[in-house]
Amino acid sequence: MLVRSLTLATLLAVACPLMAADSDGPLALERGRTRPLIIIAPSTVDPTLVSLKKALDEPANRQAFTERNMVLFTIANTIGQREGKNMDPQTTMALIRELKLGASVGTKVILMGKDGEKKLERIGAVDPKEIFSTIDQLPASEKEMVTTTPVVTEAAPGKEGKEGKEGKPGKPAKPAKPAAPPKPLED
Repeated sequence: MLVRSLTLATLLAVACPLMAADSDGPLALERGRTRPLIIIAPSTVDPTLVSLKKALDEPANRQAFTERNMVLFTIANTIGQREGKNMDPQTTMALIRELKLGASVGTKVILMGKDGEKKLERIGAVDPKEIFSTIDQLPASEKEMVTTTPVVTEAAPGKEGKEGKEGKPGKPAKPAKPAAPPKPLED
């Protein structure tokens, strides 16, 4: 009995962080809703960072930015921001881990699609028009991608043969009957 308990505890200790790592990062939260533009610079006064932020603040570029459902992430000196608001250090490090970046010199500009894939990755200055044209060249399925929260319903025991019946949208599923307690194992 002790061996089974230790085995279960070990499996949970290994599996839980792996499952949590899939959806904890800020890019995972943006997937399907927005296109993150990430700028990673060595300092807040980096010329590439300053010029790109200034270019994106121009009215025409700001409008094009919002029309394409984009969100700006900046990381300067390990301090992260989302749309100009500071992120906590754990969220910033999760963003860096999600990008799976190697060592590089200079400012890196990365455009992610709604599907979570990198669409553009450059070291150095990038013109906003190049970013917008990259988005405009994406397939229509990626442009219209919107994630909805699926309604999860559990089938009641004994009704496995009636597939395709789901509850009404917005209505919670009927709770299933509790399962019978497991039979004790004999050693």
